[in-house]
Amino acid sequence: MSEEQKKQLEQQLWNIANTLRGKMNADEFRDYILGFIFYKYLSEKMELYANSILKQDKLTYREIKENSKKGKDYIKAIKEESLEELGYFLLPSELFTEVARRGNGNGNLNYVEGESKFILEDLQKILTNIQLSTMGTASEEDFDNLFEDMDLNSTKLGRTPEVRNAIISKVLSHLDKIDFKLEHSELDILGDAYEYLIAQFASGAGKKAGEFYTPQQVSMILAKLVTIGKNKLKTVYDPTCGSGSLLLRVQKEAKVTKFYGQEMNRTTYNLARMNMILHGVHYSKFDIKQEDTLEHPQHIDKHFEAIVANPPFSAKWSANPILLNDERFSQFGRLAPANKADFAFVQHMIYHLADNGIMAIVLPHGALFRSGSEYAIRKYLIEEKNYLDAVIGLPEKIFFGTDIPTCIMVFKKCRENPNEVVFIDASQHYEKGSQNYIGQKDIEKIIKTYKNRINEKKYSSVVSLVDIKNNDFDLNIPRYVEILEEEDDINIEQISKKIVELDKEIKVIEKKISKYCKELKISTPF
Repeated sequence: MSEEQKKQLEQQLWNIANTLRGKMNADEFRDYILGFIFYKYLSEKMELYANSILKQDKLTYREIKENSKKGKDYIKAIKEESLEELGYFLLPSELFTEVARRGNGNGNLNYVEGESKFILEDLQKILTNIQLSTMGTASEEDFDNLFEDMDLNSTKLGRTPEVRNAIISKVLSHLDKIDFKLEHSELDILGDAYEYLIAQFASGAGKKAGEFYTPQQVSMILAKLVTIGKNKLKTVYDPTCGSGSLLLRVQKEAKVTKFYGQEMNRTTYNLARMNMILHGVHYSKFDIKQEDTLEHPQHIDKHFEAIVANPPFSAKWSANPILLNDERFSQFGRLAPANKADFAFVQHMIYHLADNGIMAIVLPHGALFRSGSEYAIRKYLIEEKNYLDAVIGLPEKIFFGTDIPTCIMVFKKCRENPNEVVFIDASQHYEKGSQNYIGQKDIEKIIKTYKNRINEKKYSSVVSLVDIKNNDFDLNIPRYVEILEEEDDINIEQISKKIVELDKEIKVIEKKISKYCKELKISTPF
């Protein structure tokens, strides 16, 4: 698929999404359209898999008569294999295309009351059946309540069941006409389109966007940082995984054996699981939990080769003193302040980082120099543990819903260059817009500078730990990377002569003005 065709597909999906919008806000119609796309994906995957099993019998899945004895035998055998391979099961009559066709019998998308067949109850039942098919299997947790945010009886979709039915039938019919080419396993067309839609919803979600999406260019930087010199990773973890896009971005840089993540928001947690499955990640290859990461960590016994995160900036948390007995925080002897959880996330990630691992976290710029307990934690990480490997300043206005300056901090437990830290000021290297954007060249420059530990005037500096200690562990980037333009030397002698000359000129002009005033018989201003 060419880039142009890909863009056309993305635009098609966005247009279909807006069919649903009505009076709903971005969060609400996002959940419906992404849910329908996910249902279409599961359906097509199911059909392709079933057809591959039936190929030797010269039969297709949709040709099976579900109520016949032979049909029941086929379905029983296919269900067993499908639950093991795919993790879920759909009957032929539950396939997306079958439901879409029942909803729009004559293919006319211009709604006339009574024209569309009523499919709401069937559709809601099918979405429930997908989850029920996994009960008691290895994939049960991964499919549990995946469609709970799709209430097809909500008046937000339309004031009457007939209107809701017509709108949903129209959306399904539009989606049914799009070929996601799932049979071409090397292509991730649907995955890319899904990411595009998530980004589009994030751009319209204001401050809420930070709850589920990290801008793609920032995800790319984080992913590239933690995969330098590697083409395989056993594990990657994101403690605030949102929609899972950042985890999946790491997969584009290195082959990942297993993904781990945790997300507090239930709706976003559902989106993350959908996103994983829709990108072809087998249900056994990801472990995403729903809970508050700081208060109720779900992977406490695990250590990870790579960790990436874009936590909510300066979030509030309990900072309960009892947490000082928690292994994640106890060695520091201090907790991050209750109104700024930034370093609590750092401490959590450090605990989960494998000895040979690397982590990259996005933080507000203030984390580099704030005092109090944050200073104590920062000092301990640098002076006692020597884990800090790089500090990277990012441009303003690149995150949805906030203009605050941000940075990336990179940590390693076993550093190749233990006596120095790389500081990079990339804050002025971006493409301007209503939402600023870090271009590919600037991303590559950041990665190259970090990897090769390059000193570049007004951009980067390799700083000794001694210098950082002399600055009392203040990591504010301008302390280490000079960004101000040098001014030309000032020649005081020349300026003095110029002043004398100007003074003479002023006196001549004053005399002329006095002469004119006298001729006009008015008082002189001097």
